[in-house]
Amino acid sequence: MDLDALLSSRLIGGRHAAYIVDKDLLHHPRTRRAWRAILILIAAESVVGVAALVYAFLNRDNPELVTPMVWFRGIVVLAMTLTLLAFAAVGMRGYYWAYSRLRLFSQIFPIVTLIIAAIPSLYPLWMVIEQIVFSVLMIGISDYLRSDHMRDVFPRPPKQPATDPIRTAGDST
Repeated sequence: MDLDALLSSRLIGGRHAAYIVDKDLLHHPRTRRAWRAILILIAAESVVGVAALVYAFLNRDNPELVTPMVWFRGIVVLAMTLTLLAFAAVGMRGYYWAYSRLRLFSQIFPIVTLIIAAIPSLYPLWMVIEQIVFSVLMIGISDYLRSDHMRDVFPRPPKQPATDPIRTAGDST
């Protein structure tokens, strides 16, 4: 199975799996600049995530600096960031579903991260700062994805009529 067949499969992309945006808009200079900025921000998030895990590893013998929650959060956030990178790579190919998921997650993750960072004593101060940096970078990604230009490039797919209408009980047709 080739990559495009996999990316456009309903299993991977959901109901809008095969919907690909206009190639001319996808290759527009403003679109390319937006994706470049998004990739830079995701790369910065990856660096922050790796740095957090390296710092945790170097300080693993200090229970005030490194708790089990630090390890859990560090690994999960790095995995999420790599998932966002995959969505961006697929979105750059014009797949609406990947753009849509990246946009949704870039709006939700900062809120969740900041709420968790506000819980007293859950994380050491250095991890709270890391979460704030992560959120700021994610908000930057969201801003690019929600720009007027990107929304014009990635319009919502048209609704498709139902192919198999549901019949009600007593329907004589």
